[in-house]
Amino acid sequence: MLLHLALNRLIRTGTLTVRYPDGAEHRYGGGPGPSAGMHIRDWKAARRLALDPALAGGELYMEERLAPLEGDLYDLVEVFMLNLETEDTPATRLLEQGRRLVRRLAQYNPAGRARRNVAHHYDLDSRLFRLILDADQQYSCAYFPTGRETLEEAQAAKKRHIAAKLCLDRPGLEVLDIGCGWGGMALTLAREWGARVTGLTLSTEQLGVARARAAEAGLADRVRFELLDYRAWGQPVDRIVSVGMFEHVGIGHYPAFFETVRRALRPDGVALIHAIGRAAGPAFTNPWLAKYIFPGGYSPALSEVLPAAERSGLWVTDIEILRLHYAETLRHWRRRFAANRETIRALYDERFCRMFEFYLVGCELAFRRSDHMVWQMQVARDRAAVPLTRDYITAAEQAAVG
Repeated sequence: MLLHLALNRLIRTGTLTVRYPDGAEHRYGGGPGPSAGMHIRDWKAARRLALDPALAGGELYMEERLAPLEGDLYDLVEVFMLNLETEDTPATRLLEQGRRLVRRLAQYNPAGRARRNVAHHYDLDSRLFRLILDADQQYSCAYFPTGRETLEEAQAAKKRHIAAKLCLDRPGLEVLDIGCGWGGMALTLAREWGARVTGLTLSTEQLGVARARAAEAGLADRVRFELLDYRAWGQPVDRIVSVGMFEHVGIGHYPAFFETVRRALRPDGVALIHAIGRAAGPAFTNPWLAKYIFPGGYSPALSEVLPAAERSGLWVTDIEILRLHYAETLRHWRRRFAANRETIRALYDERFCRMFEFYLVGCELAFRRSDHMVWQMQVARDRAAVPLTRDYITAAEQAAVG
């Protein structure tokens, strides 16, 4: 049996128990590490899982042809992730080489395609995101200074941390928010820092929510939101912020992104880019995630980002790596999803719930057990645009807390 042979070779860390379609159970591994179990409900599913576990695992869970047997989905994905990371066979090398070869094509994101890719995920019913996110609807990595913060506290801390790095040293600064989501960052910068903000999104769902929030908050005169690709922006601004959007740019478009930032910044301007990255070097997007959640998306290694920033003529004035912060953020989202699962199933269906569960679990483990992290890169046109030491960041955050 193909799957039996594959698992015998694969599982070296932890223990995996498998119940096959005929009722037979086999235990694989047994070394130190987590333990989990799964039930494969038909032989075609077993074959698919053996041939391409990175894609088939999530699909079979969505189709209810694969189910956790011992423990839960988190335990099962953890065992597979830990072992797949170290697998090195001719078959897996061939699959990886193929996916590396086509990744530029998969990440080819001209304006029209970028709009369709964004709509695939971010035009989902906004009620879904209200059920799992914090009250400000921050759909990006929160910031946990102690690890004991609530989700709301950690997201507020993230916004303060980013605002501090933007050097908002006087009211009335013009800020461009590239990838503004549902408007929370833009509204915070206007309300608490006195900025005048333009938020750009490619999601019609996000645009409607963001504009309604600005009107409700009485900030429509200082915050506006536009359905516009970042490459079409042509006005000078004092500051640029981009949170959780760079993952959708595509590796072939990094030069255009940084050239846009440089062109838009005034001579003393500062920009802060907050994005998911990977610590182990260039790779490719997990095929299940690319197919079902973020088509066209990719979380780059910094070695892929810095050359484009350097060629643009911008100064990279600060880089910070946030390691387990996104794992904690996703843990909060996953728990809120579970608490509201029946409501979400009424919005969509069981298959959607399984897809979203697999997404949240897989992403949390990518940050907790694999090489994923978040990077924050501050760039400026002038080397003297920001203070000489990082003390100003802490001072600005403390002043904002009051």
